[in-house]
Amino acid sequence: MVASTPVRRLGWAWLDRAAIALSGLCVVHCIASAVLLAMLSAAGGLLLNPIFHEIGLSIAIVLGAIALGRGILDHGYVMPASMGAFGLGIMAGAMTLPHDGGGAETLWTVIGVGLLAFGHDLNRRAAH
Repeated sequence: MVASTPVRRLGWAWLDRAAIALSGLCVVHCIASAVLLAMLSAAGGLLLNPIFHEIGLSIAIVLGAIALGRGILDHGYVMPASMGAFGLGIMAGAMTLPHDGGGAETLWTVIGVGLLAFGHDLNRRAAH
């Protein structure tokens, strides 16, 4: 386990907070897409474009790898990274579900995002 100074902890803490904020934006996007799809099929279809999901998942993977991986090096706990990886896996799996409006994709994405945000929160708390 590497000793962590207060300056070093502050230097990386923003990454977990940014990842948690991205998780929140993802939840808002998922719910807004479902609502807009139900109300206005044309506008909802624009937000359901797969490129949003692919870019969002790619950003989440990069932030997760950096922040959660750095957390293992700083505090030595693997649980936050394991929780985050589990959430990312669920998010990736949700992308394979059909966009048929049944809600399964949204449900699984929100569950995955919640677990990923929980992993980042555990990581942030372990650094303090």
